[in-house]
Amino acid sequence: MKYRWDKKYLYSGITAFLVIVASILFYYLVFHSKNIKTGFSEFAEMVMPIIDGFVFAYLLTPVVNFIERNLLKPISKWNKHLTISRTKKLTRAISITMTMIIVCLFFYGFFAMIIPQLIKSIQSIAQQFPVYANNLELWSKDILNNNKDIEKFTNDMLDRYSTEINEWLNKKIVPQINVIIMQLSVGILGFLRMVWNIVIGFVISIYVLYSKELFAGQSKKIVYAFLNVENANAFIKDIRFVHKTFGGFIIGKLIGSMIIGALCFSGMSLMDLPYPVLISVIIAITDIIPFFGPYLGAVPSTILILMVNPMQALYFVIFILVLQQVEGNVLSPKILGDSTGLSGFWVLCSITLFGGLFGILGMAIGVPVFAVIYAAFKRVISIMLKKKGLDEQTKTYLLLDRIENNQYIEIEPVQKLKKSKNNDTVDPN
Repeated sequence: MKYRWDKKYLYSGITAFLVIVASILFYYLVFHSKNIKTGFSEFAEMVMPIIDGFVFAYLLTPVVNFIERNLLKPISKWNKHLTISRTKKLTRAISITMTMIIVCLFFYGFFAMIIPQLIKSIQSIAQQFPVYANNLELWSKDILNNNKDIEKFTNDMLDRYSTEINEWLNKKIVPQINVIIMQLSVGILGFLRMVWNIVIGFVISIYVLYSKELFAGQSKKIVYAFLNVENANAFIKDIRFVHKTFGGFIIGKLIGSMIIGALCFSGMSLMDLPYPVLISVIIAITDIIPFFGPYLGAVPSTILILMVNPMQALYFVIFILVLQQVEGNVLSPKILGDSTGLSGFWVLCSITLFGGLFGILGMAIGVPVFAVIYAAFKRVISIMLKKKGLDEQTKTYLLLDRIENNQYIEIEPVQKLKKSKNNDTVDPN
């Protein structure tokens, strides 16, 4: 005799099981959050080479596609002896090889040009530091001697905080010197581990690039297996939007940062400012972070130049302000365009939020991530308005007072309201 499942009891059992599982997960999330965080960190560290590989493959895909479509595709048509499948495999292998050679040559040339200059600049700073400190001290004394109010304020602040600083150094820093050395050693090991992950990720990216269409096809198959056709189409459309937003922003920002670094080096060389290579590298790297990046790079750079010559530091600050205006009004609109669709307010909010949560990395990728979240929320709002038969355009609601019988009634102008109130007022006389 065949046993028949009662769907009512089956659904009740599944619901009860899911409630129990959710309760257990909630309990561990609340009372064992440290263990969950530690486990997540260990898992993330374990899969980091794979993540690096997919990131590298994503960044190198445009180069591989360009080589295939513009350089190798015309050449492959000349060879009539190979099948289409073998031609595609050979073309892909050659394009990946050429891409890796180009990337390696680029980084080799970049570091071969930059590292000697950086070492030279750092050695110069170390050798000339006593002279720079003496120059800065003399300059400070001149300012304080000519401004008695500033001198009095500075002396009061030094007297007030010098004792606290000495106590902090003697009671907290000196006893923990072993801990600091241990943390420094852990930091060095972490750096070496990161380099190893990058090397492994670089190798993984080769396999991902070779089979990127296969991975894309398998991912689509999984999406259509778990979702209905309509939701699967919408999900894939969202993924393409994410790709467009991230790809346009990240690649455009990298190109813009390299241009800013080159312009900074050229301008500093023309003005004969010190450490042009070192400071240009700092400006180019920090410029990857939107909005706050230029200021993060300008502050330590200004301090370096200030130790050499205070007037040159002032010239540098003016030059950086001009350079950032050029980037904000000329380079960014040309290179990035409106890749995120966010206003300045939301850009600032996204950088602040993600920077507080994830640090420097969050500040760098916060804008495209928030752009994706913003677009998803905007689409949900549009769907909800459509279901209610309401207009989706924001401009419809700018002067809206209320909706009655599907009619959008706007707020009456202020002057008209005042006039109406005056006419309705009754004269007591």
